[in-house]
Amino acid sequence: MKTSTKIWLGVGAFVVAGTGAIPAEPNPAGAASPVKSPPMDARAPAVPRTATSAIVLAQHMRHGAEGGEGEGGEGGSAKLPPDLQFGLRIAQMRGHLLVGNQLVDERQWNAALPHFLHPSEEIYGAIRGHLKDYGVAPFEATLKVLANTVKRKKGGADYAKALKTVQDALAKADAGLKTKGVNWAPFTVELALELLKSAAGEYEEAIVKGRIGKPVEYQDARGFVWEATAMIESVSAALDKKDARALKDVQARLADLKAVFPSAMPPKQPMKNHADVLAMIAQVELAAGPLM
Repeated sequence: MKTSTKIWLGVGAFVVAGTGAIPAEPNPAGAASPVKSPPMDARAPAVPRTATSAIVLAQHMRHGAEGGEGEGGEGGSAKLPPDLQFGLRIAQMRGHLLVGNQLVDERQWNAALPHFLHPSEEIYGAIRGHLKDYGVAPFEATLKVLANTVKRKKGGADYAKALKTVQDALAKADAGLKTKGVNWAPFTVELALELLKSAAGEYEEAIVKGRIGKPVEYQDARGFVWEATAMIESVSAALDKKDARALKDVQARLADLKAVFPSAMPPKQPMKNHADVLAMIAQVELAAGPLM
């Protein structure tokens, strides 16, 4: 099996040599060289769309038991500056809620539930002690109300109200970050790139022996990619003034990345292997350089 070299770029994204996406420099001494995933046509079928709720919920329990936000794609933020670390946690919450809401829209209540549980069970604890620093009132109870609403499969007005309450709390977190004097547009780009790295980690967790063996992690990755795209769009007017060509390049590369996640429920076969996704994210980061 052909091996590939992992190369770190910029603030942390990396590209896999041999993909033909971006020229890479030699691997630093002692760095690990991950094995490239097998060809697409050699992969076994993914977990079907009709995976039982027992599989999804059991996977959710393992997700928490194995370290929560410290495992897979959502760990590592402790190394970031405080504002970026806090902002990333908020973005991760939004990513979970985004894909969860997509699943609710499809009436996939059992598949949606883990994504409404993760914010309170795995992320909130990491920001609880910092909420006061950003003028944000505690909102753990609202997260739990939303999760319970999804657990009871109560759509309509009840769900819409619970979701809006959580979204309002996250908006206050954004407002708190802005009071810290951050340059919002470049800061948002940096947050989006960090979120894409979280997506890469989740996608790696999702693929087991060449198939999507963990639907929840696939969905986490999808939610993070969609949210990162929304973040870039939210500051697109300012970015367009800074470098219109770079913005269009980033938007085009994000569109390509979104195509790896064609549906909220996993496809029968991964659209790209993990190495390819790493290379695509590295391309986004390189394209975003002039916008930072």
